[in-house]
Amino acid sequence: MITLGGLFVTLEGGEGVGKSTLQATLLARAQSEGHQVVTCREPGGTPIGERLRAALLESADGEIDPTAELLVFEAARAQLVADVIRPALQRGALVISDRFADSSLAYQHHGRGLPADVVAQANAVATGGLTPDLTVLLDLDPSEGATRRGKIGDYLEREGDGFHARVRDGFRTLAAAEPARWIVIDASQSADVVADAIWTALSAKL
Repeated sequence: MITLGGLFVTLEGGEGVGKSTLQATLLARAQSEGHQVVTCREPGGTPIGERLRAALLESADGEIDPTAELLVFEAARAQLVADVIRPALQRGALVISDRFADSSLAYQHHGRGLPADVVAQANAVATGGLTPDLTVLLDLDPSEGATRRGKIGDYLEREGDGFHARVRDGFRTLAAAEPARWIVIDASQSADVVADAIWTALSAKL
């Protein structure tokens, strides 16, 4: 683990769990208490990352090889770490990221079936060993997530129920393996209840 001056928090979970809404709420609360906050998302967060995001998420079903998919995500991640996350942490900011390296383990290893060591090695290269201080898993039944997000957009959202179930199980497995870093929140609760629970955990680290 590489430790820098700021605090690095990541929001993880399947499709439709409410990460973007939660990120905005945490941003507002932290800023109201005078904290310097930087938010970002994966894939994306940089000009190159956003172009890679568009190339991925606008792809047709079955168009992308799983290994190619992993490497595109990692390329976007490497740029985000270099341009946004690491500089923000070095100047002492709170960084809140909508997804990070754990998503690759959940989606590309547990979901796609790529070897865990391959995904872990790719993560290590892209992040340079950077690990979140706190990771929040917004846990939700995939069927409820599908209902929440409504119209299905990108190719990941269009994957079958089995894929999304494997991704959820993957996140749960990751959280169970590192309880000191992860907190698991029932995302079926109201947005205010979820935000309050996470803010309590986050405040203890600020």
